[in-house]
Amino acid sequence: MSIVETYIVRQPIHDQKNEVIGYEILYQQEAGSLSPEKDTKAAGAIEDFLLQLDNDKFLGGKTAYLTFTPNLLLKNIPKMFLPNKLVIQIEDSSIIHPLARKIIYRYKKQGYRVAIQGFSFSPRYFDILEVVDIIKLDFSNPEDTSLSNIINVGSSFHKEIVAYNVNTARALEQAKALGCQYIQGTYVAQQLPSKVHRMDHMQSNFFQLVVAITRDEPDVDEITMIISRDVTLAFSLIKLVNSAYFALRNRAKSVKQALIILGLGQLKQWIYLLSFKQDGDMPEELVKISFLRANFCSELSQFVKDLPISKSEAYLMGMFSTLGVLMEVPLESALDELVISDEIKVALLRGEGICGYLYQLVLCYENADWRGMQQYAQYLNIPMNVITQKYFECVEYVNQIWRDLTVPYGEQEAPEEELSLEEE
Repeated sequence: MSIVETYIVRQPIHDQKNEVIGYEILYQQEAGSLSPEKDTKAAGAIEDFLLQLDNDKFLGGKTAYLTFTPNLLLKNIPKMFLPNKLVIQIEDSSIIHPLARKIIYRYKKQGYRVAIQGFSFSPRYFDILEVVDIIKLDFSNPEDTSLSNIINVGSSFHKEIVAYNVNTARALEQAKALGCQYIQGTYVAQQLPSKVHRMDHMQSNFFQLVVAITRDEPDVDEITMIISRDVTLAFSLIKLVNSAYFALRNRAKSVKQALIILGLGQLKQWIYLLSFKQDGDMPEELVKISFLRANFCSELSQFVKDLPISKSEAYLMGMFSTLGVLMEVPLESALDELVISDEIKVALLRGEGICGYLYQLVLCYENADWRGMQQYAQYLNIPMNVITQKYFECVEYVNQIWRDLTVPYGEQEAPEEELSLEEE
């Protein structure tokens, strides 16, 4: 009996302000999966994964966009989501399937929103427009003249438009010019508001802190001094350690106490996120991506034989992969400021070596490039059955970190008299 490997990843959908309004859940679907036998197997595998899915943990409270094959519809998989937390995406296979089409109408009456993945000027598409809320258009070829016509038709029927496969600057420019309300693609998450480059910040508190915590033997006193210079960062750190996440009997009252409780291992990720969180111009999703890559690289590194870097270094590799975009400088310039191994630099800049293959595997998974992901996994001899499980765990962990940082401790500011920025 053959085993059906299924891989699931989420990809953000942004509004015109570059804020995430939902995630599309993409999954591996074998070639020819519309045949009844293979589609049934795929549906069963996807159902198994989704049954393990905690919507709040995996999606961070955002709306899920999920493409349903006829078999997924017949299995009532949409019922796993609340109507206000799901957009049911359908393709041609569901439109022409009489029973699936009937089920789509039923879900629409129950309050679910429906999106068409692609659109064609044919009677069957116009016939179902009455239940469709969203039209998703492929912008992999932004010069396609039919895009404008479809958007005009959709707008005349008061449908929202999502541009997907927005993977280049030209595609993003065209999607905005044509009036698409929502955008999805690899290029979108990397967009920052126009502002002065942050090269001067290379010597700022953040980078001094990053250098200090990535030394072979970090000096707690040096780290304490650097954090204590930034009142906002120091208070955020102390509030974090005093939060319900750590469930302390005695509250930390100083930076040094907080550092000792937190430990240098966790400090690397918490400080990185806290530092960028203070800048209101930083896109939330891009910071989350750096943390997800960091955790994913770290978890998968345990399965790579003879990897020349440690698990913590694999973490840094993923975390620093977005550093150039975040700092608005070439990645090579950003990495030159940090004390990290040459293997990490080569992996991030050229994708070479065993470390580079691990990083490329993570990128392929992130972009739903299942064939590329499988090739790198086979080269690294990483068991295929653990990859999606580790991805799920990492997504939930990153979302938990973000919630702990964005929900104020006790829903209010901690009393200032109880907090000290000095060492004890």
